[in-house]
Amino acid sequence: MMAFITKTHQEEALAALQDLVAIPSVLDESQAKPGQPFGPECLRALEHTLALCESLGLRTFKDPEGYYGYAEVGQGEDLFGILCHLDVVPAVGQTGWQTEPFTPVVTDETIIGRGTQDDKGPTIAALYGVKALLDAKVTFNQRVRFIFGTDEENLWRCINRYNEKEEMITAGFVPDSKFPLTFAEKGLLQVYFEGPGSEQLTLQAGGSLNVVPDHAEYQGSEAAAVASELKKLGYDFQQQGEEIAVAGKSVHSKLAPQGVNAIARLAEALVNTGEFANPILEIVGKVIKEDATGESLVGLFTDEVSGPMTLNVANITITPENSRVGLDIRYPVTLEKETLVKALGEVCAEYGVTYREHDYIAPLYVPLDSELIVTLLGTYRELTGDMTEPFVNGGATFARAMNNCVAFGAMFVDTPDYLHQANEQWPLASLYQVMEIYAETIYRICCK
Repeated sequence: MMAFITKTHQEEALAALQDLVAIPSVLDESQAKPGQPFGPECLRALEHTLALCESLGLRTFKDPEGYYGYAEVGQGEDLFGILCHLDVVPAVGQTGWQTEPFTPVVTDETIIGRGTQDDKGPTIAALYGVKALLDAKVTFNQRVRFIFGTDEENLWRCINRYNEKEEMITAGFVPDSKFPLTFAEKGLLQVYFEGPGSEQLTLQAGGSLNVVPDHAEYQGSEAAAVASELKKLGYDFQQQGEEIAVAGKSVHSKLAPQGVNAIARLAEALVNTGEFANPILEIVGKVIKEDATGESLVGLFTDEVSGPMTLNVANITITPENSRVGLDIRYPVTLEKETLVKALGEVCAEYGVTYREHDYIAPLYVPLDSELIVTLLGTYRELTGDMTEPFVNGGATFARAMNNCVAFGAMFVDTPDYLHQANEQWPLASLYQVMEIYAETIYRICCK
């Protein structure tokens, strides 16, 4: 077996990743205009990446409306897709960063910065895997196309627009999960419950729907009572006069039971004081509380393939005019969406609030005996010796937007998880090993 990745490829990939991380490609629709629907920085990341691809020897195309782009190499009718995204979650309001999120820092062992794990680092690893094949003068027996999205962390409008306008892939993978591979992904349902306002309470906490909030604040005359309830519950908080800051642990929503939801903890304490009457607050602080499976809200939903549902109370707003809570739900692959929506609607009816769907992505399931999975898994195991079984994941990757596509890496099982978290980073040794895995995988599928 030939080793495709050289020291030069490693150095060039690291430099390219630093350049890409330095672009703060966070959704900013307030700056959107024709040709840049998700804001100028998302478009800049796309144009920068397409220019890089051209310099590596790939043919490129940019959607005139600015939703997506792609880069391609090889010839033939079959089209192997590598689906990547260039947008990232915000770092604003996220505590714990020891470096500037968009000023990449390289140490002897790691690269630190927003996007290093999700998904700019894996994108660069796959790109330079193909670059290494080109340098080795291999012959591609089909086309390999990198598809670059710019709205993956929000509503997937980029990949949906691609599907409306472009050719479908024959097979492919997404470098946006863990090795060895993810063959099933839970359904994604993001919703808002909306209700009346409150004259007694003003509250705003949380951020992205796919992040468990690690910070929630209350400020008001009932601070002493709220602090007393937090102490009884044993929850971590800081108090300064009439200001209370509740601490949690931030993780990706797909891992909600592994996090600590600061909004849920604060809401529970607020409800327990008996001073605040609001249906949205009661749903969170009296019904959901710290339950990250949704069982307390709608009952237990689980199956043998993908396990139990997860639920994240991602953000909450209460003003004199209205109130709203955002929920991120990852549900089992065999559960019908209509069953879940009916249960959520019943909760809303009971509390006199309204249900509004924000986003929905159907589940993914590719059989383990498919040719694609057999090849990906076999290559990974041969190169690493790791016999870990394929995963079912609560995360939503672009794989479910295409037929015959799965999530394949790029994090190893023992890679520290910084997904959507402060101090996001990726060990350099992992970056270089993943480059080799992707090069060999693409060679076996597309060049033999």
